[in-house]
Parts: sequence; structure tokens; C-alpha cells
Amino acid sequence: MTDSQPVRTMPARHASVDALRGITVAAMLLVNNPGTWSHVYAPLEHAEWNGCTPTDLVFPFFLVIVGVSIALGVVPRVEQGADRAALTRTVLVRALRIVGLGMLLHLLAWWWLDLAHYRPLGVLQRIGVCFAVVGAMAIWLRASAQRACLLLLLGGYAALLAAGGTLEPWHNLPSRVDTALFGDLAYKYDAATGLGHDPEGLLSTLGALASTLIGLRAGALLRSGRPLRLLLAAAVLLALGALWSTWQPLNKNLWTPSYVLWTSGWALAALWLAHMLIDRVQWPPLGRRFGANAITAYAGSGVMVLAMLGTGSWGWLYRHVFDRWITPLAGAEAASLAMAIAFVAVWWLPVWWLDRRRIYLKI
Repeated sequence: MTDSQPVRTMPARHASVDALRGITVAAMLLVNNPGTWSHVYAPLEHAEWNGCTPTDLVFPFFLVIVGVSIALGVVPRVEQGADRAALTRTVLVRALRIVGLGMLLHLLAWWWLDLAHYRPLGVLQRIGVCFAVVGAMAIWLRASAQRACLLLLLGGYAALLAAGGTLEPWHNLPSRVDTALFGDLAYKYDAATGLGHDPEGLLSTLGALASTLIGLRAGALLRSGRPLRLLLAAAVLLALGALWSTWQPLNKNLWTPSYVLWTSGWALAALWLAHMLIDRVQWPPLGRRFGANAITAYAGSGVMVLAMLGTGSWGWLYRHVFDRWITPLAGAEAASLAMAIAFVAVWWLPVWWLDRRRIYLKI
């Protein structure tokens, strides 16, 4: 789903943000599409429940960058006197398109893969909701009010989790809310117990909103031209996240406040490093092509994977090209990773082609 006319010009922006967004999208494609889920290196898998692997950094990195992008793209228009109501409508319409695209992908998955049920929630749906809410905050709230909202989100969500009585699988408050609202439409559903859970569920979106709001404030620091403050903020968030995890553990499935702070700290550190190397030292913006057409790459690759899974060609390709030749030499995990890397490389070609022609598809 794109606008009827491709956008052939890009606004002025920090190349480091596009590069970091692109690296994050490439990482999404890498960890989401191994040759086989039966053989995956441990760092490329999510933590089973509590904990934080490198893979658990990918989605919060993207949400932090969404917030940074709002600070760089929406806030300057507010400062230039744009009509706030009209700008809010623009943000909300784009958010609805992102949510709609996510729901469409899940509809394709349900139909193409003959799944037992349709799942209404998902990654793009969460991105759309976070973009809408934080975009509206950027338009209507001052910086002090945004910081207050961040504290309220973190403290309020922590209180809700504590009031739920347990953070164990299936029985925690977010999972109980998912069960009540979505039943067997949740990502996981145990028919024997009647319990469900969705990693992109409703209540845990409070944590995701906090991640995006941190990105908004990080974007303000980036615009201020004082990168040292960005690095200091990263250090503070990492320390707070580590401390908070002694009470409420790092947990992506629940998007706990400690997980928000810990992953946001790493995201801000990566943003600082990218800014220093790319915007200031003028290193090549590795990953920028993926970043300039991020949603296109994510959604397009998703459709491609569904088509290959639905026709059986994904399994055939893995068995006859990667597993047959690489597993005897380096093991099944290496073969699975090789196919994932090849998939990312294949998708580098269309984003390279689009960038060469200065075509940047927006939804």
C-alpha cells in the first residue's frame, strides 16, 4: 500500500538515522527468516521469556528510531507554524495505513498458509499505533509534558504489572488481557487452559509507547547539536534499566519498563555512534538504502516469504541449496544463517534500485 505517486524527493535528514533504521530493518529480515527454525544460533533467537538477546534489541531499536524520525520530520513543521490539526490528520492517516498494511499481511498469512485463525495484532500494527500516539504528542505537547508522559507510562505500566500478581507466562496481566480481548485470535492460545498471549498485545503497547517517546526526546537531543547529551542519556537509561530489572525483569513479550530502558539505552548509544561516524566524520551511511524504504522492504519481504512458504519453495530452497552443501561443512545452524543472509542480500537489490532512481515509497 503506497501513495498513488512515488515520492521522488527526500526531505533533508540525518543520514545516520536512515542508516541506523536500515541496519535495523536488515536485522529484522535476518532474524525473522532463517532457513529453518529448527537450527538457529542462540544470539539470533529471542529470549524464551525473561532476558535480552541481541535479537531482542531489534524491534525496540526500530521504535526508538520512529520517535527520532518524528522529532526530525514532524516537530520542525510545528515550529514553522504548520496547522496542527491538519498535521495531526496527516500523522493519523499514515498510522492507519501502517496498521492496515500489517492487518493485510496477516490476512495473507491466514489465507496462504491455511492458519487456524486470523491474528489481528502484529509488528506493523504496533508501529502504527506508536507512530500515531507519539506523533500527536509531538504536535500538541511541550517537551516537559512529553517527559511527564514518559514517566507516567513507565511508572503506571510498572504498577499495573505489579498489581497483576505475577509475570510468569500465561498468567501475567498482559496475557490475561489478551485472553479476554482476543481469545484464540492471540499469537499463542492454549485451548486446554483457555489462556492466550500476544507479544504485540494491547497492554504491553504501553511499554512500546515509552520506547517511541524516548526516541522522540532523543531526536530533540540530536537536533540540538549536542551529541554528548545523547551519549549521557544512553548511559543513564542503561543503568536505570539494569537497576529496574532487579525488580521487574527484562522481558520483550511483556515489554517491561526495565526492557524499555535497557533497550532504549543501547538504541541511543547506537544513534550517537552513527551520528558521530556518519554525520560528523562522514563515513559512508551503511544501511541507508534499507532505511529510506524501510516499510517497503519489511512488507515486501513479508509477502515474498508468505508466497514461498505457501508454495513450498522456501523449504525446497533450503534443503537443496543451503542444507545440502553447507550443513556437512559447517553445521545446520550455519546453513540456516546463510539462507537468512542470502534473503537480506536479495532484498538489498530492490532497495538499491529504488534509491538509485530516488524513489522513496511512502504509505
